[in-house]
Order: sequence, then C-alpha cells, then structure tokens
Amino acid sequence: MPTVDDASGDLPVTGSLVVPAAALGWRFSRSSGPGGQGVNTADSRVELSVAPLALPGLSDPQRQRLAERLASRLVDGVLTVTASEHRQQLRNRQAARERLAAVLRAALAPPPASRRRTRPTRGSQERRIQAKKQRGELKKQRRTWD
Repeated sequence: MPTVDDASGDLPVTGSLVVPAAALGWRFSRSSGPGGQGVNTADSRVELSVAPLALPGLSDPQRQRLAERLASRLVDGVLTVTASEHRQQLRNRQAARERLAAVLRAALAPPPASRRRTRPTRGSQERRIQAKKQRGELKKQRRTWD
C-alpha cells in the first residue's frame, strides 16, 4: 500500500495507478464544530474531487469496475471526498488524499473468488439430528403431567 506523505503532488493509488496532481480538484471552506477564535476565519474543511473514469493508465476492465462500484458516489462523473476532522487545513488535505486513495483502491480491487460449495460432513449431520431429537425430548417432557 503506497504511503501518502504530503498534501500536494501526484497521488499514488496502486502500484500501477497514480492520479496526476493536475486531475485533483481542491475546494476549501469553513469547517463546522468548535475551533475557538479562528473558527470563522480558517478554511480548514477540504473537498477533494477527481474524475476517476478519465484517469490515464486505466484499462477498460478497470474503468468498467470503477463505473460500477462508484456509481452511487459519482456526481456528473466526479468523485468527491471531504475531510474536516482536523483543525489544520494541511492535515485535512492529507486525510482527504488518503481517503480518496482508499476509495479508489477498494473500487479497483478484483472481485473475490466465488465460494466453492461444500457438503456438510457426516458427523455434523449426525450431531444436528441428535441435537434436534434431544430438544424434542425436552419439549415432550414439559407436556406430560404427573
């Protein structure tokens, strides 16, 4: 997993995919919550946007996988992540970059292998039947009056 060390420059997502800095769109606004005297002046909330389907270096299957998995998050083909948990803009920029890389990495991950169907073992079937009989006997004992 690539490390994200600064808040500017290219964004490494996987070993073969790097989002160029020119493809990243930044917006800054005032963050909600406590912050003291500087809360109304500091634009510490960060919105990081990228058009993932237009990124260079994607193969057609990767582009299709991104389109399917990010369909609910894309607005006009643009993916936006926000970060406002820190009081400093730089730390929020780093958090937004890490979050964007994680979202893209998860969307690009190959689908998991399909489950191989197995049959229950003979012992597990016998234990299940035995437990059902024992439960039935317990209920039968409750019905009888002495």
